[in-house]
Amino acid sequence: MEQKTFEIGRQESDVDLQQNKKIGNKWGVESKKVWHIAGPAILNAVSLFSLEFVTAAFAGRLGDLELAVVSEVHNVIAGFVYGVMLGMASALATLCGQAVGAGQFNMLGVYLQRSWLITGFTSLLLTPVFVFTSPILKLLRQDKDIAHLAGKYAIWIIPQMFAYALNFPMQKFLQSQSKVWFMAIISMGGLAIHVLLNWILVIKAGHGLFGAAIAGNISWWILNIAQLVYIISGYFPEAWTGFSCLAFKSLTNFVKLSLASAIMVCLELWYFTAVILMVGGLKNATVAVDAISICYFTTKPYMLTNWFGYDSLGLQLWTLTVAFGFTSSTSVRVSNELGAGNPKAAKFSVTVNVLTSAVIGLVFSAIILATRKEFPRLFTNEQHVIKETSKLGYILAAIIFLNGIQPVLLGVAVGAGWQLQVALISIGCYYGFGLPLGALLGYKFKFGVEGILSAMLAGSLLQTLFQLIIIARTSWHKQALQAEERVRSWGGKEENQETS
Repeated sequence: MEQKTFEIGRQESDVDLQQNKKIGNKWGVESKKVWHIAGPAILNAVSLFSLEFVTAAFAGRLGDLELAVVSEVHNVIAGFVYGVMLGMASALATLCGQAVGAGQFNMLGVYLQRSWLITGFTSLLLTPVFVFTSPILKLLRQDKDIAHLAGKYAIWIIPQMFAYALNFPMQKFLQSQSKVWFMAIISMGGLAIHVLLNWILVIKAGHGLFGAAIAGNISWWILNIAQLVYIISGYFPEAWTGFSCLAFKSLTNFVKLSLASAIMVCLELWYFTAVILMVGGLKNATVAVDAISICYFTTKPYMLTNWFGYDSLGLQLWTLTVAFGFTSSTSVRVSNELGAGNPKAAKFSVTVNVLTSAVIGLVFSAIILATRKEFPRLFTNEQHVIKETSKLGYILAAIIFLNGIQPVLLGVAVGAGWQLQVALISIGCYYGFGLPLGALLGYKFKFGVEGILSAMLAGSLLQTLFQLIIIARTSWHKQALQAEERVRSWGGKEENQETS
């Protein structure tokens, strides 16, 4: 009897080991797929966001006013436009990703051209925002000196807005097909050129902010030209068959999906913009904006080595943009698997992406805590700005950890087509809860920058919890059926016949 019991226990143990081994193998396979996309996507995201960081770094050497101007323009004005453009283009991540999963490549080029038309027209509509930057900032009760100089700088960087209109749709086109290594290489090369141009135009030639603006314009358009040549040079024989009149058809439906994506992404990005504006209304606005801008830039991963005499590897400056790489991997994996009719694989990929990104976020949080008195020196030599920024270290570490999860959840929404649903959640959590709480803590109760950042953290936490609940309760089989219907309706027989 004891022998039989022992054999049964051993059999159960063997079954458990086999199951654990199977799960481990499954996790390993999915992790390879995730990192195949996330790795180069992280490099690409780091390089693109570092374009802003490099501009801010050189502007900071010009003075506190110049650093505040670059922060206001890029985080408020250009940030507004950036959110609209990125959101409009994010419709491609859903459509192209699910079409690739279903094996229907023939409409990808048409989708890309439709997106170009929409984002290009949107750029024209948004041009006045740059032209009237100075009165807009004054209306928002920003510092007059900052608003005046920001008005000039914003006009100088208008070409960057049109660069966004071309660049973001191409990124989604390439990401949906997992062609991300080329993007990473091009963006890293563009970053190197951007550093060189800033050094020449800002430092050597002494053109100040005007030189920084010209450097940014040139760098962005170099990226665009390189990606465009790659797409139309025959590397995508199925997905790109040339320019087509079909791009002008079905624009109404495409605009609706693009607007839903834009609303979701903009609400996410503008939340940080609103925080910048709230801080700009505090006393001693220049120091406050400088401090919050350093924290904001620190929540985007930038690599910084030996900058201007500082012998430091800025690992702590990578942070959030690393998680943005997982936004890409999550949206691609989820959309591809749903389009292919594999709901279980889509659900498992969400788990792998969330846990991996959360662990990385935890590591970055620990690094920020350990270096909270040192990392502000990478941006400024002003002791009063360094002191103000160092006080925000604990709050910043918590935000970084949370932001290791949020971008992945955003990727789930894009891959599954939940843009409008997530937008409604963001409205309530960010704008109905976080910002009003920030106004109370920052102004009413006199907690200043720390109060505003704490409220931002609370709003982000609430939004994350709601999204996790939705994902936990999702029927992925139903999502796969919806993806099948979306592919059928967006790449139906009529359009397929015209493209064949």
